[in-house]
Amino acid sequence: METKEMKFNGMVVNGFLMLFVNLLLYVVLLAAAIYGIVLLAEENGHEVLGCCLVLGGSFAFIANIICSCGFLMLEPNEARVMTWFGKYSGTFSDTGYYWVNPFYGKKKVSLRARNLDAEPIKVNDKTGNPVMIGLVLVWKLKDTYKALFEVDSQTMAGSAQGQVGSDVRSIMNALERFVRVQSDAALRQVAGQYAYDDEDNKNDELTLRGGGDEINDQLEQKLNERLALAGIEVVEARINYLAYAPEIAAVMLRRQQASAIITAREKIVEGAVSMVKMALDKLSNEDVVELDDDKKAAMVSNLLVVLCGDDSAQPVVNTGTLNH
Repeated sequence: METKEMKFNGMVVNGFLMLFVNLLLYVVLLAAAIYGIVLLAEENGHEVLGCCLVLGGSFAFIANIICSCGFLMLEPNEARVMTWFGKYSGTFSDTGYYWVNPFYGKKKVSLRARNLDAEPIKVNDKTGNPVMIGLVLVWKLKDTYKALFEVDSQTMAGSAQGQVGSDVRSIMNALERFVRVQSDAALRQVAGQYAYDDEDNKNDELTLRGGGDEINDQLEQKLNERLALAGIEVVEARINYLAYAPEIAAVMLRRQQASAIITAREKIVEGAVSMVKMALDKLSNEDVVELDDDKKAAMVSNLLVVLCGDDSAQPVVNTGTLNH
């Protein structure tokens, strides 16, 4: 998106030099006014000069007071948006102490990184399950023109009556509200495109729980698209909270537990069958004992009960013969 931000090219004077000149003028003008009053009081024919000194010094004193309003000081990662009777004149961001024409409007903004820890919100995932999801966002102001003139400050302030002032706190609070609203919308959009989890383990689709960096990258992209209108850049965006909504959390937990038990049982049975086969093969190959089909079936049944059971097996010693 094209930017209209430009560097301020108006007259800028070193603040300390102008402060010295300003203070010197105060002294000179005050001395001239006092001298004019003395001339008027003495009535020695210099009343016109005295009157000129008093009137001229008074007007010059007032003008010097107005000039005193032109001082500004900027710290690192701060900027002033300059306007000339409503017309945008550029953004001044040089660090230090300066003097500019006092008739310029100056709105101070912060270019420092700011953090937003959004409260978890309830959304429906791709499969329709309600989930709670939250994010943490690091953002900073990149384009001062868009931030102040492309979006409505009144709307961002969230108040129908209150006004957004020109101080940095009010402006940045309004921008933070804009970021919060757009973050909520972007989070809902991303969460609705994916399932919470691959519950049946039947495919390798991207999920909210298993997506990791890929989900975070998509969230950051969506946020940048939405916040670019206000000249805001997303430094980092991460999902920091993800869980099923309270009304289905208990049911989904039982489902996950059942799925885990089934998976574990499958592994146990698979291993037990392999062990039984190995036992029968070794008994047959090494001629330890000759078993008919009935004996093999009984042996397989007993081994599977022992290997797959939850409780410890209770052995029964057979003191008879195999043929008995």
